[in-house]
This record gives sequence, C-alpha cells and structure tokens, in this order.
Amino acid sequence: MLGKEELEKIKKEIESEFPNDFALQQIHIARKIIAKEAEMKGLSYFDYIKLSIEDMKAVQ
Repeated sequence: MLGKEELEKIKKEIESEFPNDFALQQIHIARKIIAKEAEMKGLSYFDYIKLSIEDMKAVQ
C-alpha cells in the first residue's frame, strides 16, 4: 500500500497534467496507484489486476 506522501505526489502530478477535468484526473490517479502497487509486488500491471480479480472471486 502506498503512503500518504506518495499518494499526494501522484495526485498533484495528475492534477497538473489534466487541470480542468476531474473525472480524467480520477481515472489516471487510480491507474498510477495500481501501477505502483503492482511494481511493489514485482508484477506487471495486468498480472496485478488479474490477481486482484482472482482474490475478489475467492472472497465471494
């Protein structure tokens, strides 16, 4: 899980890239967070998403 400082850094970076589009900011912030978490676990972006989906199915 990312720390508060890392999340703020991502948020500010994305807000400067898309200053007038809140919805687009939220999408890109989420994608950056997912990419960072995947990197921390040594997985590719898509492998991390697949793993997350498998975890959700196991809970159901």
